Amino acid sequence: MEAQDLRKKSVDELNEELVALRREQFNLRMQQATGELPRHTEHGRVRKDIARVKTVLSELTRPANKKTGKKK
Repeated sequence: MEAQDLRKKSVDELNEELVALRREQFNLRMQQATGELPRHTEHGRVRKDIARVKTVLSELTRPANKKTGKKK
């Protein structure tokens, strides 16, 4: 999953993607607890995908006219 692909989606689609990733993260935690997780690298991938979705969501919901970090 790349940020460029996520920026093409709407806010509703991004929220749905976030919910799906959270479910996947939960399922991976349960698989790890029961010893059924075949690839341990999946945790990192899902965590990074969640961070990407949250970043793009914050970019889209941030007011476009607000400039930060500049003083008059």
